[in-house]
Amino acid sequence: MKLHLSLITAILFISISFAQKPKDTLEISITGEFDRLYRVSTNYKGYKVINKEKFLDLKQQVLDSSKAFQKLLIEKNNLLKASKLDNKKNQDLLTLTKLTLETALKKENSISLFGIQLSKFIYNLLLWTLILLLLVLLIYLSFKFQKNNFITKRAAQNLKDVEHEYEQHRKKALEREQKLRRTLQDEMK
Repeated sequence: MKLHLSLITAILFISISFAQKPKDTLEISITGEFDRLYRVSTNYKGYKVINKEKFLDLKQQVLDSSKAFQKLLIEKNNLLKASKLDNKKNQDLLTLTKLTLETALKKENSISLFGIQLSKFIYNLLLWTLILLLLVLLIYLSFKFQKNNFITKRAAQNLKDVEHEYEQHRKKALEREQKLRRTLQDEMK
């Protein structure tokens, strides 16, 4: 785009510089032709007599120069219109590019989460908050598990102790009962 704009600017300056040289040269030559015609014309009773052929030649040169200037003016106007049109196109393209850039920057600096556009800062804040909450929950559940595991092991140990005591008590009660039966048997005999 810069190259295109630079090229148009360079062409415009070059054409203006070339346009001025022929104009100056042409202007000098037309003035020179009038001066030459005046010098070569003869005098008659205080008037200048100009040769018709030379006058018609000068007239033709002036008309040709005028046509050339008109043609050059039209070319310049067309070039100016083309430059303005190109400038307008470039401005539109620049506006479109700026909008595209803004959209791309917004897209780059945001993340879509469940269809909602969030800035990266908010997304990171939300993500790390969630991670910290999950870590706190994991630590809490780990401590709860260890505590409950300890209570369960202690209850299982107490149960074993109680069962062991019960077993001993049952054995003793069985031995006593057997003793009592023997005694009763002995007494019955």
